[in-house]
Amino acid sequence: MLGLFLILPVFAIYAEQLVDVTPLLIGVAIGAYGLTQAIFQVPFGMLSDRIGRKPVIVGGLLIFALGSVVAASADTIWGVVLGRALQGSGAIAAAVMALAADLTREQNRTKAMAVIGMSIGLAFAVSLVLGPLLNAWIGVPGIFWLTGLLALLGILVTLYLVPNPQKSVSHRDAEAVRDQFSRVLRDGDLVRLDLGIMLLHMMLTAVFIAVPLTLRDVTGVSVDHHWMVYLPVVLLAMLMMIPFVVIAEKRRKMKPVFLMAILTLALAQLCFILLQDSILGFGFALLLFFTAFNLLEATLPSLISKTAPAESKGTAMGIYSTSQFLGAFMGGLAGGAVYAQFSLEGVFLFGAMIAIVWLAIARGMSKPSYLSSYLIHVGVKAPSEALSLQARLQEIPGVGEAVVMADEGVAYLKVDTHCVDFGILDEFSVVET
Repeated sequence: MLGLFLILPVFAIYAEQLVDVTPLLIGVAIGAYGLTQAIFQVPFGMLSDRIGRKPVIVGGLLIFALGSVVAASADTIWGVVLGRALQGSGAIAAAVMALAADLTREQNRTKAMAVIGMSIGLAFAVSLVLGPLLNAWIGVPGIFWLTGLLALLGILVTLYLVPNPQKSVSHRDAEAVRDQFSRVLRDGDLVRLDLGIMLLHMMLTAVFIAVPLTLRDVTGVSVDHHWMVYLPVVLLAMLMMIPFVVIAEKRRKMKPVFLMAILTLALAQLCFILLQDSILGFGFALLLFFTAFNLLEATLPSLISKTAPAESKGTAMGIYSTSQFLGAFMGGLAGGAVYAQFSLEGVFLFGAMIAIVWLAIARGMSKPSYLSSYLIHVGVKAPSEALSLQARLQEIPGVGEAVVMADEGVAYLKVDTHCVDFGILDEFSVVET
């Protein structure tokens, strides 16, 4: 993910020197990875159930490395588009999540997934600072060569540092399950959240067509110094979002905080236009944008987990991730088209319109349940035993939902962490020998 993000803050400027470049194709090149990620990530995850996790991950990283080489070697915008599409075709996210699920106990799996999510968020934050620095040292082609090297290092990590699971099975909490798609897609609140992440990344990709060019041409910051703008903004934004996350989760004000963050995104877009002549003003607009963006990136997966049925969380997250990548592609395509017709300010107005549309959609969401996912390994059981155990689990105070999958030997629960007794829940756990 670091390799995909590194070019985001610098590519629009670099692309000006490529043959056949147009504003539309700049956007397509930035977002092309999203289309192929959206197409392949769920199928590759299912393929990993059949042929193993590591073969799919290694194959995906090889494809990603090939795409990096193609993009690094290209002197036309079409070559970079092809390279970025190939990078996205190495869609290993679902297979990585499945491997993580294979290697973790049920009770620890939610934490493991959260750590992976945080590492992706950290990669994005680091890329905003590191991208401009690397651009000054090795240029964008050098960044592509570096991302190819990182992919090859990732293969070594996968083969020699990551343990081999004793067995690989389908995990309903971490993977998409074919028979759950229709159920998830019929849930109005989940569809709202999927549209939300799609619009958020649509906005992000479109905005980063305009932000680097505005910093250089309007605000007057040289390209080599863009990192000096991003560094304090990124650090402050990460700090500023923390109290809002606490208010949303601990004080159970998720919906008001969520809607406020979307409104802040719209205001940030307007500030990009109104304050672009001043480095302090534009920095303030960036701070608003990234505080709201980070907050929404943190709360959206939490809302998916709270909203999805206990045994459909993996499917819900798969559709959510596909929507996210599709949004990145659509943002590049639409942002480039708007830039071609209406200049940089038009891109920011487009971003404000996306935020307003999202706000209208999100207002209709139900109040979150504030139930968290919890898994217990209960051992393979007969169907009648599974139903009996399911009824007993549902009677425990703080358990809002319980589904026991007899053939998997796993109980999928939704629990209120404020009042449930985890000691009682763990008494139902069966330790494998």
